[in-house]
Amino acid sequence: MTQAQKQHRWMVLLCFGLVYVFWGSTYLGIRVAVENIPPALMCATRFLISGSLVLIYCAVTGKRMVFPLRSMAIFAMVGGFLLVGGNLTLSWGETYVPSGLASLLVAAAPLWFLTLDNLILGEHKLSGRGKIGLALGLVGVVVLLWPELMQIRTLGRMQFVACIAILFGSASWAAGSVLSKRFKTEADPFTATGWQMLFAGILNLLIAIPLGDFQRAVWTPRGWGAILYLVTFGSLVGYTAYIWLLKHVPVSKVTTYCYVNPVVAVFLGWLILHERIDGYILAGSAIIISAVATVTSAKVETIPPAAADLNDLEPSMAEGAGD
Repeated sequence: MTQAQKQHRWMVLLCFGLVYVFWGSTYLGIRVAVENIPPALMCATRFLISGSLVLIYCAVTGKRMVFPLRSMAIFAMVGGFLLVGGNLTLSWGETYVPSGLASLLVAAAPLWFLTLDNLILGEHKLSGRGKIGLALGLVGVVVLLWPELMQIRTLGRMQFVACIAILFGSASWAAGSVLSKRFKTEADPFTATGWQMLFAGILNLLIAIPLGDFQRAVWTPRGWGAILYLVTFGSLVGYTAYIWLLKHVPVSKVTTYCYVNPVVAVFLGWLILHERIDGYILAGSAIIISAVATVTSAKVETIPPAAADLNDLEPSMAEGAGD
């Protein structure tokens, strides 16, 4: 193994560690932040700050900042799917459901990843074992949501709606991740990350203003502390590491963060916010994690280049698509 290969290996391990630990803790940070700050305004504040800081750093270090309109549109699209469709939905959902449960729902993300990877990139075909894993994942989600399903007509209605919203937000996150591999730009991953966060901040702000979020927000030291934690460890550290991994590691490997994040989130939610852990959560999470492991370990058939070219509308952003 050459020195360059060793450095690359350590970089991969470091980025995985950052995503595993810090993203697991961001569920708690989001839960605290939305206690007094409406979700859209919280997300707008978080991503406007983090995106601006990243772009300022890129400008100071001499990185290219101006790109063609097509590239800027790609940054806005990917940022919208990831940080509006995915993160804003999660933040809103956490106003009704515990952070631990939210993380377990997001643990189903690899099921979305591999499905959309097949549909959008068109380079791979899921095996029978993978399809069984997808079905098992749906069973796990039903078990996880069973208490809410039984209370739809009572106080559990909004909790159930929030859970479904988080699931769809997870699909949006997966779509944004797959599209980030689909479309290629001239920007390095760090600069692309900055633009994605800045555009997401603007989109979240456009949602927050008509909702009257500024009038409803209560800016407490606790809320600001949570936002600054999310800016630092969720966005600047975690999100940047995630985008780097998408460029250098197959998507099926990147999604392993979904195994670890719920463990961190459930533990912190129980330790700090005293969130409940019951049999449904334990059983549902075990089934979902088993399903995710089944799908991601299943053989994936590579479609011949001639067939894949039929769906190849744009080149991939990342070298080496997920397998």
